[in-house]
Amino acid sequence: MKRRRIAAATAVAALGALALAGCGNSSSGGSASAAAKKCATTIGIEAPLTGSVAPLGQEQLHFAELAVAMDNAANKTHIKLDQGDTQLEPSQAITVTQQFTSDSGIVGVVGPAGSQEVEAVGPLMARARMPFISGSATAVALTTGKYPTFFRVVSKDSVQGPQDANYIVKNLHPKALMIVDDEEAYSTGLVAAMLPVFKAAGIKVDHESVSQKVTDFSSLVAKITPAETVVVLPWQIAANAQQFGRDMQQEHKTAAIFGTDGLFSPGTFEISGSYVSSFGPDITYIPADAAIAAAAHKKYGSFGTFGPPVFAATHVMDEAIASVCKSGQAPTRAAVLAAVKKTNEPTSILGQPISFTSHGDLVNGKFFLFKINSKGAYTLIPSS
Repeated sequence: MKRRRIAAATAVAALGALALAGCGNSSSGGSASAAAKKCATTIGIEAPLTGSVAPLGQEQLHFAELAVAMDNAANKTHIKLDQGDTQLEPSQAITVTQQFTSDSGIVGVVGPAGSQEVEAVGPLMARARMPFISGSATAVALTTGKYPTFFRVVSKDSVQGPQDANYIVKNLHPKALMIVDDEEAYSTGLVAAMLPVFKAAGIKVDHESVSQKVTDFSSLVAKITPAETVVVLPWQIAANAQQFGRDMQQEHKTAAIFGTDGLFSPGTFEISGSYVSSFGPDITYIPADAAIAAAAHKKYGSFGTFGPPVFAATHVMDEAIASVCKSGQAPTRAAVLAAVKKTNEPTSILGQPISFTSHGDLVNGKFFLFKINSKGAYTLIPSS
């Protein structure tokens, strides 16, 4: 795997102002101390930069780069970003993590993206005392205490699963539905959280499983009965859901697709009438994020909901490093880990405060729901 370091010290002062406007008060605000002025270190990012979900991984990278540039300008730090391509594969994430943890110059990691990857690398990060913050891993088991250096800026499946299932029950009113997991930890975790809600509502459920590597869903679509008016796809690969939807159209199946985070990919998944829930908001709806959204559009083009949470995760790491330097300490892994644990941001790019529980969960996290219109555009459904 090729890795390259991205120097972010070239950001202009205006970017620093954007960071302060979009992310609230910095824990290391005010004039920089002598230690902060010399604050130079490196963090890593683990994301699927190539492969089937590369568009989402590239979006995550872009927002991490933007956060580092803005924070360096605001805090007078010299943080570099080291890239690691995981391809959303646990084995590849292990390889990247081994490279990062063996490099003493890297003091923290943003990512990885998938819950199955966090499960794979969690023990390695713990042994290295490496703080790592994901912007998209939601499995409940990740924050039971077994990965003591792990944090996330998004909520977890035990919130999303019941929230989505209750919306389906109360608003889509199915008497029967199909739910399909993709055999990965993220997907099976969400299914486990949804099934009790459907059972309690008396809905007949056909629970199916299919590998992420499958791209022909015609035989699975053929199983959808006329009584099944909703198909739930808690998947990570939007292109697979798009093909599933096309297969449904070819077989004249009219059930509504209800997807989760990985399906939020405008331009890739655009089946009209579908629903998608996401751990991240559409920041173009948040007035305080206007400057950040404009900067991201100008530099990288269009984006969805996967980038902003990674911006938030990177910002937390950057602020932790800056606070360590300002206190006169060297930004070691142990010092940065301690600072991340103390994170208490009154607001963020996500439109909500960021602080963590003792096991690394986001305090008071929530999810957002969208519906796809006939033009493939995602429209936010206001929370009730």
